[in-house]
Amino acid sequence: MLTQSAKDGFDTLLTQSLKSGMAPSGTPVEVSVLADDAVIPEKKMVVLTVSSYLFRLMAMFYFTPDAATRAHFARLNNIDAAEMSEQTFMDAIAESGNLCCGILNRDLGNFFPHIGMSTPNVIDSNCAAYLQTLNCQHVRHFAVDMDGAPRFHVTLSVSAYADIDFAVSADELGSDTGELELF
Repeated sequence: MLTQSAKDGFDTLLTQSLKSGMAPSGTPVEVSVLADDAVIPEKKMVVLTVSSYLFRLMAMFYFTPDAATRAHFARLNNIDAAEMSEQTFMDAIAESGNLCCGILNRDLGNFFPHIGMSTPNVIDSNCAAYLQTLNCQHVRHFAVDMDGAPRFHVTLSVSAYADIDFAVSADELGSDTGELELF
């Protein structure tokens, strides 16, 4: 139901959103594709869903709640890691996933009308073992590397409810996260 062009499009749009939403401004981000999820060691994940009438996309952002991860998200939010409570830390991770999926949601809006996005949910990474029960037509695992941060992993899964074919060109890629517009 998903053409190779559509799979590549989902991958490209997610990769671009990870580069925009996972690192402080100006920090280079390298996103690479992994052969499988056997190398994903993180213990927790934030799960978000982007859906339309035609598909359901799940993005799973894996993390380990340790000092290095805390330091990265503190830096990303311009606060001192020592001042982060456990709730602030989890909120920062969830908000980063939310930002990435918001960018993805916006860019997918160029191709699909009527798209909605879930709120972030933090769950145990062992839940990813049940991904095959969702009957996904496309599953891709990514490694996200940047200076001064631990390696993060992200899984993309797409279930299609109709034939989907689209191609992403450079014109459709968002260049930034946008600006807040006040009315």
